[in-house]
Amino acid sequence: MSDSSETVSAKDTREVIMEATFRALSKHGYKDLRMRDIGEEMDLTRQVIHYHFDGKYDLLSSFLEHVIDQYEGSVEVEADADPRTELDARIDQCLFGPEFEEFGHWDRMKVYHELYTYAQNDEAHREIFDEHYDRIRGSIVEVVEEGIESGEFRDVDATLMGQLVTDVIHAARGRRISLGHEDAPEQARRAIDEFVLDSLYEA
Repeated sequence: MSDSSETVSAKDTREVIMEATFRALSKHGYKDLRMRDIGEEMDLTRQVIHYHFDGKYDLLSSFLEHVIDQYEGSVEVEADADPRTELDARIDQCLFGPEFEEFGHWDRMKVYHELYTYAQNDEAHREIFDEHYDRIRGSIVEVVEEGIESGEFRDVDATLMGQLVTDVIHAARGRRISLGHEDAPEQARRAIDEFVLDSLYEA
């Protein structure tokens, strides 16, 4: 077997394990999750999991990074898109997510937020979430700064605006997941448009 074939095979196997972890976490929750539960969610033998990961904690750390990569790597904006279009795309991605063939956006966010809750007692996972938060905020700040430099937006505190938008996104997702307020993302989107993004333009 060639090296390239081995690489593709390993990548595909890890993808299968990650998706099985999604399903297992959705059914059993973080606290009660066992490696056996993940093994039962895939056709491969449980030994394959132990070959790729050094136990449950290593697997969940990789899983967390996998979830984040799925979202960060799937924002699609045309190269010549104006700053407002790019802001809209990034905010919509965070609030409504990309399309998935199986296990939809809110199923994935439910798992994400459960891990987020437990991160308060886990320094390594907290660091992963913190870096993710910084990247979301940073991407918004960067687009706002580009809009200011190009003259499309008025001069504002881009860092503070990025902070506000990111916090609204997190609060809306948490309200939908924890309190069952299904209209929270749409309400947050309208509020961001009316009270935040529209303020980028001169009156």
